[in-house]
Amino acid sequence: MTPEGKTITERTGDSIIEESFLEVRAKLLEVAATLDRIDRASNETQLSESANEQRALLQQAIEIVRSSSSERATELQHLFSREYKSDWRQTFGL
Repeated sequence: MTPEGKTITERTGDSIIEESFLEVRAKLLEVAATLDRIDRASNETQLSESANEQRALLQQAIEIVRSSSSERATELQHLFSREYKSDWRQTFGL
């Protein structure tokens, strides 16, 4: 039961795959196509330091997704999150 008194219905792995397969497949194809374009373009011109760092983050993200961890979404969120800085409002002009 949720705090609101509603019943939580657990979904099966089969139902999740049935609902999500086509959408996830499309996202994976998009990621693969983007990486292919990056690789083809970087064969002609070298990536900048910033782009190299971002490419490395994408590679780390792929490794997280490939892992058997039960916390992949959390790990990805941490990978792509900025480190907390107490002066963030000034940094972003807020």
